[in-house]
Order: sequence, then C-alpha cells, then structure tokens
Amino acid sequence: MKITLRIQLVALLLAVLAAPAAWLWCDPAAAQSYPVKPVRVVVAWPPGGSNDMAGRVVALKLSQVTGQSFFIDNRSGAAGTIGADVVAKSPPDGYTLLVHSTTHVGNPWLYKKLPYDTFKDFAPVALIASQPGVLVANPSFPAKTVKDLIALAKAKPKSINFGSSGNGSLPHLSMALIEQMADVDLVHIPYKGGGPAITALLSGETQVMVATLASAMAQIQAGRLRAIAATSGKRLKALPDVPTLAESGLPGYDMNAWMGILAPAATPKEIVDRLNGEITRVLQMPDVVQQLTAQGGEPWIMTPEQFAERMAEDYQKYGKLIKLTGATIE
Repeated sequence: MKITLRIQLVALLLAVLAAPAAWLWCDPAAAQSYPVKPVRVVVAWPPGGSNDMAGRVVALKLSQVTGQSFFIDNRSGAAGTIGADVVAKSPPDGYTLLVHSTTHVGNPWLYKKLPYDTFKDFAPVALIASQPGVLVANPSFPAKTVKDLIALAKAKPKSINFGSSGNGSLPHLSMALIEQMADVDLVHIPYKGGGPAITALLSGETQVMVATLASAMAQIQAGRLRAIAATSGKRLKALPDVPTLAESGLPGYDMNAWMGILAPAATPKEIVDRLNGEITRVLQMPDVVQQLTAQGGEPWIMTPEQFAERMAEDYQKYGKLIKLTGATIE
C-alpha cells in the first residue's frame, strides 16, 4: 500500500510540474505579474492591412506599458482561418494571442469545415477598433442619397451593379442587407479584393459599393467617389456630414465590423481580464486614437463579456445574410 501511495504521489507531482503555467496563472496574484516573457500576437491577415496595422499599434503600446515584448507574427491566408488555427492549438497561458476581424464569425457559415470551433476554442479578450464602412458611388451615378438609390432600384430592378471584395465578404454582406431591408434587387459583381473593386467603381464598371473607410477615404476626399451613407450605427468622426443608412431610410441598419484580440479558450480569466484592462488603457491614449483614426478605424472598448455577446450577435446576423446570398468558400 505504501509503495502504491508513493507512486501515486510521484505521478501527481510530475503532472503538476508538467503543466506549471496552468497552475501558476490561476493565481490572481500571479496574473498581476503577467507577462513575464514575450507574448506572440498572431495576426490572421497579411502585413500592411487594417488588422495588421491596428494590431501593431496596440502591440507596441502593450510592450511599453507592460515592459515585455508583444511581437507580431503574421499567419495569413484562407480568410484568417490559418492564423486562427495556430492560436486555437496554442497553450492557453496568455503568451499567444490572435488579432482577427468580424470575418472570424462569418467563416463558419462560408466554409464547409473548419479545423477549430469558432466559439469553443477561443476566449474573447478585447476589441481594438471598428472597421466602419461607407456606401460610395461613382460621381456620374444619379443617386445622391439612399432614398434615390432605392427609388432607382425599384424603378429598374437589376439595373444597378455593385462591387465587393469577394463572395461573402463584409462589403458583399453589407450590400445584401441593404437589398433585403429596402426590398430591391441589385447585381453583385465580386472582385479579388477591395482594391480591384474600388478600381471598377472608379471606372464606372459598377455604380455603387460598400467600402471600408480606410480604402475609400482618399478617393472621397479627392472627389472621385461620392459618400452616400455610413454603414455603422452612428456617424463617422471622419465624415460627420455623411448620414448613416439608419438615418437615411433604413431604420435599424448597422453593419459595423470590428478588429479584436482573442486567446486560446482555456486561458485563465485573470489573464484575460488583465489583458483587457491594459488594452482599454492603451486605446484611450491620444496617440493611439490618432493612429487608429488615421487608418480608418475608431477605437472600440468592450469588456470580454461584451465582446463575446457581440460575436454571438454578429454570428447570427452574418449567418442569415450568407444564407440569403448563397455564398460559400470551398
């Protein structure tokens, strides 16, 4: 009996030593000393894009306020699913984080199978910023308001072309929601990215589209595109004179995309809360606000619980729109 008990005690000790991080980080006091080593921030999108730039702004500030390096690791491809899979399978110790966008909750509806569970395998940590969209038109297009657009579409169904950055993309779904709420029938022309879609709109190949503010702002300022309405629930700080779609005849319209930070699902709550607190502090710094705004984003502060609720709401909303459009990705 003594030998058996001794073996069991040794086995228990070895098990504890084999997973020190999980045991250590359950202690709230230990969470206060987090991080004690560099933190990898996996960005699920390529360098230079809005998610990458926002992630770098926040990571740099986190490095400064915590005294530990938060370094970017771009793992792009397959609409963010490659980077998400890396984080889903990483140790839940707070030292691997994910920067992703609203696409994260749309992917389960677009892909027949994912290598992870969008909700069960991740812990929402904090939002970084919104990715506001704006309904823009070629200046030669006669519609100057949402009501004009709806009237033209009703008078001549399927006579208006709208571009997007691809099937099932946020610009595509944003326009699909306009079609649904206004009960109009437009013609969708998907392109391989936001750049080609903007080019097609500038050339007159398409007449309207929903574009991210970051991709359209320069063209709006130059007068090469006309801003008709914002897709967010409130007016954009960068375009205060442009009404929202909700103000323009589609009450309740709100398609405000986000960029956020997630962790592996079993990351202790103490670590998640500590990260959320530090990110909240960073997002209130004037230089961070200025940098995010310059990139076409707006800082967006939420608790982990509020972020989880937002993810669940967007999952349902995007699911309905993706089913409506019939969009899929093999």
